Amino acid sequence: MPLNSRLPLSATAQASLALLASLIGLPAWSQTSTTPAAAPAATTDAKLGRVEITGSSIKRLESEGALPVQVITREDIAKAGVTTAAEIMATITAGANNLTDGVSIGTGGFKDQMGFNSANLRGIGASSTLVLLNGRRMANFASPGDDSGVDLNNIPAAAIQRVEVLLDGASAIYGTDAIGGVVNFITRKDYQGVQLDAYASRTQEGGAGRRSGSIAGGFGDLARDGFNVFGVLDVQKTDRLSTAQRQFISDLKIPELLPHLLSSAGFPANIRLTSSQRNYLQDQNFKINGKSIVNRTINLSAPNCQPPHTLYLPDGIGGEDACTYDFMRDLELYPKSDKKSFLGRAVADIGGGHQVFAEVSLSSAKTWYVGTSNRVDADVLISGIPVLAATGLGGGDPDATVVVRTRMLEAGNRTSELTSTGNRVVLGATGTMGGWDYDTAFNLSSNRVSDRDVRGYVLYDKVLEGFLSGKLNPFASSGAAGKAYLDSIQVNDEVRRARGTMTSLDFKASKAIAKLDGGDLSMAWGAETRREQTKSHASDLLLSDNITGDWTPGDAQNTDYKRSMWAAYGELVAPVTKELELQAAVRHDHYQNIGGTTNPKLGLRYQPMKSLLVRGSVSTGFRAPSLNDLYRSVRVGSSAILPDPIYCAENDWDLGICALDWTTRTYSNPKLKPERSRQFSTGIVFEPTKGTTLSADYFYLTKRDLISTLGEDVILNNLSKYEPLTHRYSEDEQLAGCDYDPDDNSICFIELQKENRGRLKTSGLDLMADIRGIKTGVGTFGVRLTGTLTLMSKEQTGYGDPYISNLGKFVTRGVVQRWRHRLTLDWERGPFSLALSNHYMSGYEDQNSAIDTNTGTVVGANRVKAYSLWDLSGAWQASDSLTLRAGVKNLGDTSPPFSNQAYFFISGYDPSYTDPRGRAFYVSAQYRFR
Repeated sequence: MPLNSRLPLSATAQASLALLASLIGLPAWSQTSTTPAAAPAATTDAKLGRVEITGSSIKRLESEGALPVQVITREDIAKAGVTTAAEIMATITAGANNLTDGVSIGTGGFKDQMGFNSANLRGIGASSTLVLLNGRRMANFASPGDDSGVDLNNIPAAAIQRVEVLLDGASAIYGTDAIGGVVNFITRKDYQGVQLDAYASRTQEGGAGRRSGSIAGGFGDLARDGFNVFGVLDVQKTDRLSTAQRQFISDLKIPELLPHLLSSAGFPANIRLTSSQRNYLQDQNFKINGKSIVNRTINLSAPNCQPPHTLYLPDGIGGEDACTYDFMRDLELYPKSDKKSFLGRAVADIGGGHQVFAEVSLSSAKTWYVGTSNRVDADVLISGIPVLAATGLGGGDPDATVVVRTRMLEAGNRTSELTSTGNRVVLGATGTMGGWDYDTAFNLSSNRVSDRDVRGYVLYDKVLEGFLSGKLNPFASSGAAGKAYLDSIQVNDEVRRARGTMTSLDFKASKAIAKLDGGDLSMAWGAETRREQTKSHASDLLLSDNITGDWTPGDAQNTDYKRSMWAAYGELVAPVTKELELQAAVRHDHYQNIGGTTNPKLGLRYQPMKSLLVRGSVSTGFRAPSLNDLYRSVRVGSSAILPDPIYCAENDWDLGICALDWTTRTYSNPKLKPERSRQFSTGIVFEPTKGTTLSADYFYLTKRDLISTLGEDVILNNLSKYEPLTHRYSEDEQLAGCDYDPDDNSICFIELQKENRGRLKTSGLDLMADIRGIKTGVGTFGVRLTGTLTLMSKEQTGYGDPYISNLGKFVTRGVVQRWRHRLTLDWERGPFSLALSNHYMSGYEDQNSAIDTNTGTVVGANRVKAYSLWDLSGAWQASDSLTLRAGVKNLGDTSPPFSNQAYFFISGYDPSYTDPRGRAFYVSAQYRFR
């Protein structure tokens, strides 16, 4: 798309672009987001004064670096008032569709990989962003699913010194997963003394408060004593936030705007009559709310029902004779969590220019995801319902029953306790030998995930028995005996567990091998061998299919896979002249049972004057299929509510009949090839004055052989091509679970096969404006703007299929906003400082595809409003040892904008990028002993 095309940006976005334009002196339309010119060190060598930059294996003077790396310092983290790695990633403008706690809200394994918090640079998938800790890999989140990557809960946030985000493909340096970029969390290294940190926050409306505390200590001066030992322990606790604590849930008007996302299972229960039972009651002139009944679903309490969760909505899914359940009034928006982490590091100088080190990282994140109360359809004796029995329904048969559709509020909300535990041990050595700077290490990393059903999940057979016997009352309180019965059948069991391990050994070395006009011709080479293993397991109780609301996943949860790989790589940096530097890198990776792939990268850095830098790179990349992509057993799931054209044609296109949530079966594929990418970037960095840095970088990325399944909507919208993937009861295919019926053309299941299919393309501009040290009579000011303007984001569903764009439009699983920025204004005077920040995401076209099965219509079109949050923080450096800070997050108490998306369990807004906590206040204190 032409750069001068007009884009529908809000006033805030236009003002941000105009600010950058005025600083650079170019038209506002041509500005984009980028990153700082130079990246700080990932590791340091005090003797040489040279550092290793994320994205290169060659050490150089820090001022020489010019990679497109965005840096978040420890001070930036403190100003933002964030305390976790996931919150840090939310401030990165180049990220989109991150996996978050809000996405994990659900019930009974609503989606695979509950609890997985991930980074997603460029919005091309969490599996295409590589996350490192101190430049080395960690074990991926262990639970099986479609995404692979490091769980950000396993990053020891209190130990972070800075975060370096490489916004460029880096497979030539790091191997698989680094297509979208690299996030390198860098911890403190050589620390001495003791530091205490405390943090507390509370929200204005209550809920989601947080307390955290950490202690860091270290002793030994590496240069003087020849050793250093350092450790940091961090403990964090976050409170739950329920829908009842947020006014904006009412303001979203979900019952009026999204009636198709409500439920007919409420409390008091609806009664689901058979056709003959309804006809009999009609003949008896049986009335609800003073009117004769017309539907098969009735509720004896209508029109009172039981607000706010069970409502009388004549046009709702319950109909005019019954009640409708608004599940958004009966769950939590933000989970309770307990998180602990420890990072320890010891380094010793053993002489001769050599050092040995050991690093230990331990973390545990326990999170309680709370969904709705359980629902059930159960038989109840008509004789136990006096108002029905009086009509003669059942013909006097004492065993005659009706079906009740009820919500078991007395059993409590369904609660899953998810624990993600990460362990990593790194033993290594660094130094200089024969003029070569070397770095080698053994890395043993693991992640363990435990998923427990702890409340609200009950034994299915016992529930049915309880309602039939009368122990449980679907219309009112079950009394002490009934509640005791419910307590006796509660499930408190680890239903899923998984463990993944990664063992690696790496070595790299770099050296200046010749003199060129611009400086040293430097070379690096290295090798790595790695072994990955993942195991997951479902409990016998879960496999028995007897947990209400948490149905069996079949064999899909039982996995045991492993593989090995090796890699070798090399890199050259050639300063041809004082102004021109060239970079070349190549890496070959070989995966067991997959084969090898070779990926080169070429880079250019041209600095014609001290104040101007031009840079560019071109590279290829790859992502190896995960073990779950290759070998996982068949997973049974369900689609969103979608129309089947064949079934609809037989039912006069009545969407109330032919639009259903169809059963799906997802199949892995041991013949998958790696995804492959090509990327190109070019940019400029301009420093017109001391303390002012402006930069703009263009990026273009295309990825082919995408590993994915077709969307159910894609299959049903293109049956001429994909009809063989829809298996119908009328087709005698001898498939398990699909009993042949020549008169039934409905779908038994939709086949979702993992395949290499189609391409993905994305492009855009990263921009940055950083002005520091503006001295005035009232203090020193600074301003920093980082932003990303995405120009293209589209994907094919299969080879030869047209591209579908998710740029500024919610498609299937999420959206890539056209414009995202973070603007920070700083002020300092003596020991006092203030920071005012704005985090902005532009509006977009909503999903607009869900079907209201009551009316047989597609939901009304909606455009999601832009989302803009302002934060304020202030600090007082009371002494050399004590720093106090206070702040307000979400100054305007801005609520998430309304969305009709139907992909996430939470409805009414998109939980993947919004924050339901509202205005929050926090204080923190830091004390240092030296």
